[in-house]
Amino acid sequence: MKEWLLDLLICPACLPAEHSLRARVDDRQRDDILEGRLTCSACGAHYPICSGIAFLEPHRSGPRPESKYETASVLSSYLWSHYGDLLPDPEASDAYRAWAELLRDSCGTGLDLGSAVGRMSFEMSRFCERVVGIDNSVAFIRTARELLQTGRKTFDLRLEGLLTEPVTVILPETWSREGVEFIVGDALALPFRGAGFASLASLNLIDKVPLPLQHLREMNRVARAEGAQLLLSDPFSWSTDAASEADWLGGKPAAPYAGRGLDNVCELLAGRDQHLQPAWRIAGQGHVWWKIRTHSNHFELIRSCYVKAGR
Repeated sequence: MKEWLLDLLICPACLPAEHSLRARVDDRQRDDILEGRLTCSACGAHYPICSGIAFLEPHRSGPRPESKYETASVLSSYLWSHYGDLLPDPEASDAYRAWAELLRDSCGTGLDLGSAVGRMSFEMSRFCERVVGIDNSVAFIRTARELLQTGRKTFDLRLEGLLTEPVTVILPETWSREGVEFIVGDALALPFRGAGFASLASLNLIDKVPLPLQHLREMNRVARAEGAQLLLSDPFSWSTDAASEADWLGGKPAAPYAGRGLDNVCELLAGRDQHLQPAWRIAGQGHVWWKIRTHSNHFELIRSCYVKAGR
């Protein structure tokens, strides 16, 4: 974990209060903390730093629950989805380039929520001074950090059944990696001080969290009150596997939040019910085609609908 991140961090277990974290460094390499611990100055909660990764989920104890996002097959699919155009693979999409262009007039510090294996974080680094990617998948964050450190990643791409082939992603030398960091954390309890981020991206995440409105509130809390921009893009594939129907922000005929998800998110950003203050100005809407690869003969093509907002 890069030392510059310490200035941004707070204890996620103490929210809505914002209490600093004290770092104990056991091993470092220049400005990178490899092993150590972060401790809350108020509640005394401990957050480990292991192999350079800070684990900042609140109230995490015991073994992690099983998740498909920790499996090798899903990791391979996401690596292809994020970096297939760099292999290069003619079947790959340019979704991350398209999303990044929507935020290109940015500066300051960026936050990539649900960063997965890191492509949007690296894209944002081309115009943000610093970028933090956060995800609750250890496999995703470990892989993103490997790309951050080495600029390359070899993985097994599934062909069919048990057949795979090794492929290597190499990041362009023109991409700056010095100002990027990845951490394990919770999008509903962000371990960051309020009003610290100028650019925020939430891609294909809001329909995967148990409390979508809380996700918006946390994004709003850590965004600057002025001079901030936000990009939220999602297919709005609401499912009770992720959240109860009562907590969906769309996709249902009855209140609360009846109708289409994108419409409701736009209204919430613009000040509906005063959940998100100060209100955001809607700057644009549209969609980006995003693609996931299961194997060489099976792809999912997803229309991810976006809103860009600023204040």
